[in-house]
Amino acid sequence: MTAASQTSSEIESQPACWQRALDLLPKVSGLLPRPGERVAVVGCGTSWFMAQAYAALREGAGVGETDAFAASEAPLGEGFARRYDRVLALTRSGTTTEVLSLLEAVRGKVATTAITADPATPIADLAQDLVVLDWADERSVVQTRFPTSQLVLLRAHLGESVDHLPAQAQEAIEEDFAPELLDAEQVSFLGRGWSYGVAREAALKVRETAAWWTESYPAMEYRHGPISVARPGRAVWSLGPLPDGLAEQVRATGAHLVTARHDPLAELVKVQRLGVALAGRLGRDVDNPQHLTRSVVLSA
Repeated sequence: MTAASQTSSEIESQPACWQRALDLLPKVSGLLPRPGERVAVVGCGTSWFMAQAYAALREGAGVGETDAFAASEAPLGEGFARRYDRVLALTRSGTTTEVLSLLEAVRGKVATTAITADPATPIADLAQDLVVLDWADERSVVQTRFPTSQLVLLRAHLGESVDHLPAQAQEAIEEDFAPELLDAEQVSFLGRGWSYGVAREAALKVRETAAWWTESYPAMEYRHGPISVARPGRAVWSLGPLPDGLAEQVRATGAHLVTARHDPLAELVKVQRLGVALAGRLGRDVDNPQHLTRSVVLSA
């Protein structure tokens, strides 16, 4: 990891941020989706993938129907038949155009909660309830500690036993990478259930930081075509348990296989570090990746 980068420092702060998220929960629990509510979770980019992970977790916990949408594609507002009790918007900046437009469209028609890092933004005027994780905000363009802290908070709110996660995050920060992973020309990330959303975020993170060739798939679907790109010099990283037989099939291709040792969120911390390491090898400015900005704000 490039110690001099702001992104590296933010990655390394995650154990402390995750603990702060756990400590915050009693104060904000009443603002988050309630058992029995039908919830639409929306976001863009990283936030969309966190929304997918949370939606799968919430449905799996049996506390209410939950759908995740990219904010620009959410079937909400006039002309759509779907009805929800609450919209949960995930937005680090509080300024993303698609999220703000969606909240404007549903204002007064459905309860809304936003989780953000910056309350002094337009999101504060559009969401009924606001959960602020300002201590997890990032100076970097690429999101790392904000989305993971957000998901730790949401998982704890679902009643998961997650007190061990800060320690796992610290282990993920300290572990070394296999040379085969650092030398891989391509990486495919796999997940099952809620960890598929995390796998999608993992692929995005390495693309954003290092402009590397990455892909992501549900683990069971990986053998339905995508496995054809696996070969020596490439890698497959599973962020959750692998289906029976898939590990042997991947190894038979000659690709380097990484199997999860920790919770998928802790695995994601390692993936964040991988992106920084690959960017460092290429001499890229990991704090300011090409073509990216902290928030997508579209002109009228």
